[in-house]
Amino acid sequence: MAASDPETAQRQIDEIDALSSIYGDDWCVVDEDERIFCIKISDCLEQPKWTLCLQVILPSEYPASAPPIYQLNAPWLRGQDYIELTNSLEEIYVKNLGESILYLWVEKIREVLIEKSQSSDAGPNIEKITEEIDEDNEDDYSLEYQPVQEDTIKTLNFVISESQEDEELPPINHGNPISDRRSTFQAHLAPVVSPKQVKMVLAKLYENKKIASATHNIYAYRIYCEDKQTYLQDCEDDGETAAGGRLLHLMQEESSKQLGKNKRVRKDKKRTEH
Repeated sequence: MAASDPETAQRQIDEIDALSSIYGDDWCVVDEDERIFCIKISDCLEQPKWTLCLQVILPSEYPASAPPIYQLNAPWLRGQDYIELTNSLEEIYVKNLGESILYLWVEKIREVLIEKSQSSDAGPNIEKITEEIDEDNEDDYSLEYQPVQEDTIKTLNFVISESQEDEELPPINHGNPISDRRSTFQAHLAPVVSPKQVKMVLAKLYENKKIASATHNIYAYRIYCEDKQTYLQDCEDDGETAAGGRLLHLMQEESSKQLGKNKRVRKDKKRTEH
């Protein structure tokens, strides 16, 4: 279906009008021309304890053939909580391909917030979260070298099966080590197109004894699934609280920026053609 399909555009307009009517002041238009919207979601209306802001960019192809670009904003949303929620949203999209899904997303997020409220007497301790983030920043992504344990590599569960042998190991780029406050940081980057390749890259990196014995080995990956028009993603903190989640968040931001840049290029191209 073409991006300029009037039926798709009308469906998007109808959904925006409905959401604005349902959520009232909690629905905010950030940029109408760029179709950027934000909605505040909480566990209850009177005395909310858990609150989250969902920001979305609606591509012109949505909902017919493209998902919304989204960002979840909350000071408490980190690590496993972030991964589980984003995976839930991606699952809703996959199950409802071609349908308007923002209402389903909002109510799924509200459901998660209500569950948190019911399982906790108080809301998130923002002061404690801030302190934890400050402490994390003091020693992010460190590779503090220690003597290699004999069983280190054996316990890493990155064994390549026979079916994975057909996949080609992608090139791995290694950043320059950086030392700061008695810690050493080093980044590694590889273009992967399947979870099998992720395991292959990790297994290859862990052949290096310094990497295998590092205090914290964090990683994150995002793979675009063209058939489902969504992302397969995951991350690992390896004991460094929320480090993998923050790395994944950076990758998501870069994807959004690149998509925005591509949209501008397409717009400029259309203008020159006219």
